[in-house]
Amino acid sequence: MTHPHGGEPQLPDDAARRDDPGGEVVILLGFLLCFLGGLGLTIVYALGGQPQAEGVLLAVALFGLGFGLVTWAHRLMPHGPFDEPRELPTSEAEREAFERDLEQGGVLGRRKLLIGGLVAAAGSLGIAALFPIRSFGPSPGKSLVTTPWRRGRRLVTDSNTPIRPADVPLEGLVTAFPEGLPNSADGQIVLIRVAPGLLQPKPGRATWAPEGFIAYSKVCTHAGCPVGLYQAESHQLLCPCHQSAFDVLDAAKVVFGPAFRALPQLPLAIDNEGYLVAQSDFHEPIGPSFWNRG
Repeated sequence: MTHPHGGEPQLPDDAARRDDPGGEVVILLGFLLCFLGGLGLTIVYALGGQPQAEGVLLAVALFGLGFGLVTWAHRLMPHGPFDEPRELPTSEAEREAFERDLEQGGVLGRRKLLIGGLVAAAGSLGIAALFPIRSFGPSPGKSLVTTPWRRGRRLVTDSNTPIRPADVPLEGLVTAFPEGLPNSADGQIVLIRVAPGLLQPKPGRATWAPEGFIAYSKVCTHAGCPVGLYQAESHQLLCPCHQSAFDVLDAAKVVFGPAFRALPQLPLAIDNEGYLVAQSDFHEPIGPSFWNRG
């Protein structure tokens, strides 16, 4: 027996797969289970989370989604392979049969319902997946590109004692912090006093080292270790972790080791009371280069 439009006849079980209301109900139940599981997961996580409950709800949601998709494939999708060449209808009866074959109104309507159920199920899982982003903690904002230093803020020791020029001997090094924030991790600096004529300031930095007092971030630009060693003979700051060396006289340019970025320089001034103060914050991010890559 041949198909009236040519080619091989459609198999009865394939026709049944295309119009299987019972299968569609089962699929929708699977998608509903996924939706409820995803919704429950979202609620539990929003209320503070409970690992065991989250695991069970995630398993339920994924089971419902997988069950619905597998059932859809087995009960509604035709099983090939097929080879059904067709010719365009020529008679009125053939055209009417062809149009009925295309329209399939009830089946298409139910398919839209299934697609809606799938979107709702996947959407509930997607919304639940957004909540763990909160576990990453608060946004760092500008904390990686700014420090506590501000115009006029005095340099102090770890005991919060303001530093005067006389407190730092020639070729001496002092670890200093912003006033009011002793032991600040991102505000710690190394303060060095050199003969003013030895400095080679970069353009725009001529006023940053009054009377030979020059300050650099103490946080190494390689891995964030504290740069706390100073070789007065070579005027080099040394990082003890990975042996990076920085030229104090030449804007803390790297002269040895794995660091490839100079230590940021803090602009200094001396206030009316004779204390060392900052002119501003650092003009570039401190710390390891990978913290501030754009």
